[in-house]
Amino acid sequence: MDVTERVIVVTGAGSGIGRSIATGLLDAGHHVVLTGRAREKLDETAHGHEDAVVVPADVSSPQSVHSLFAAVAERFGRLDVLVNNAGTFGPSGAVDEIEPADWDRTVATNLTGVFLCSREAVRMMKAQTPRGGRIINNGSLSAHTPRPASVAYTATKHGVSGLTKSIALDGRDHDICCTQIDIGNAATAMTEGIGHSARQPDGSMRAEPTFDPRYVADAVTRLVELPLDVTVPTMTIMATGMPYIGRG
Repeated sequence: MDVTERVIVVTGAGSGIGRSIATGLLDAGHHVVLTGRAREKLDETAHGHEDAVVVPADVSSPQSVHSLFAAVAERFGRLDVLVNNAGTFGPSGAVDEIEPADWDRTVATNLTGVFLCSREAVRMMKAQTPRGGRIINNGSLSAHTPRPASVAYTATKHGVSGLTKSIALDGRDHDICCTQIDIGNAATAMTEGIGHSARQPDGSMRAEPTFDPRYVADAVTRLVELPLDVTVPTMTIMATGMPYIGRG
């Protein structure tokens, strides 16, 4: 394997930002394991690329996640990078309007899924030779400042921030780096409505600018290719004109 090649797992690779990240990494010459719940969408992302490996998995299931990383170990014998991208907006509403079951589903995907995948990845990275690796967590601008009526999503993304910092701290003695990339208004099916009309903190509705998610892929590719003695704890990438600084 050429020293520039990495073995990379991308969760939520079947659509949106995950598809863009996976495609960008494949184009850069890396081996990419595409995972998500829908095989047909993962196959669309792979598009027959010789360096793409499709392994369907549910990040909220401990057994499914374990099987995913066992497959990576069997195929490649190591893991260089994990991109924790899988996520959901979850229910819309204030804290008194959210059903516990909807809350649990959001936490299971957005937070527990990051924990489960990172747990397996760190175990591999500690044991392999050469040891170490990089974990990149898809946060959100809502990890810092919420949108209205987004309590479940916002709480999980704040949780991702704490998880990222803890992984970075506990992993550094093992050559494991951890980054949180906070993305604002990348143009995907998940954010399509924002480009037409989005609720603002003052109660008004207005369209917000978006940007091409390939620039997220470019940023992740650059992170992936850094040596392990260099880390980027946090990164924010967003549409320039969107309301963020000072929103709320």
